[in-house]
Amino acid sequence: MHIVKTAKTANMSNHRRIVIGDVHGHYDTLIALIDSISPNSEDEIYFLGDLIDRGPKSAQVVEFVIHNKYKCLRGNHEEMLLDVVGSGEVSVELYQGWLYSGGHATVASYDSKIPQEHIDWMKSLPLYLDLGDVWLVHAGVDPTIPLPEQSSDQFCWIREDFHSIDKPFFSDKLIITGHTITFTLPGVQPGQIAAGNGWLDIETGAYHHNSGWMTAVDITQQKVYQANALDGRLRIMPLKKAIASVDCAKIMSKRMRKRA
Repeated sequence: MHIVKTAKTANMSNHRRIVIGDVHGHYDTLIALIDSISPNSEDEIYFLGDLIDRGPKSAQVVEFVIHNKYKCLRGNHEEMLLDVVGSGEVSVELYQGWLYSGGHATVASYDSKIPQEHIDWMKSLPLYLDLGDVWLVHAGVDPTIPLPEQSSDQFCWIREDFHSIDKPFFSDKLIITGHTITFTLPGVQPGQIAAGNGWLDIETGAYHHNSGWMTAVDITQQKVYQANALDGRLRIMPLKKAIASVDCAKIMSKRMRKRA
């Protein structure tokens, strides 16, 4: 898989662009990861969404990102929270679905009272960010729908329809996503970054008992930082060493079987 190298990505100055995958309430692991990265005031930090749910400290994670003015996308878990509380009316069905998907831990971390400031901040989160040579989105894009016609249904939730694309969606941009745990894709081991046709998936499953890895990618220096929520391990490696290529045909075959 070809990593797009532009003047920005080749630049080894102090200015770095760093993308962090799903955190899912694992505040202590996030802090360990940030300390390992040791960002300076010139570095740009981007979160791909799903700051909340599953892990024990969602409230602390959200407050940390807000306080540091880091850029963040909306993930499907922020979307679920907003579906429940964003309008001021609570749907029992949606509430139960969110709790089942890890919302219990978020409610507990907020002591059952989510500040309006945090709700408003989540409402303001963009669904994607275009960095020029890199395009950030939580889940992916639907290759069958024009980009202006897509919504959170695609940007926050899509899986196989995106991962099975047989050619890059953009000719000049690398898409970086979270959302789908990488080891659920064919040929990818826990902790590895998955690479497809024009995309990288960096959701390595910090909350999952088979992985525990939280991942950050330094686009500028082509480097990967990881912290493990299960045992506290830290590791840093070249991006090319962390990547496993994904066979889109295998994902397409799985997708077709599901629809049969």
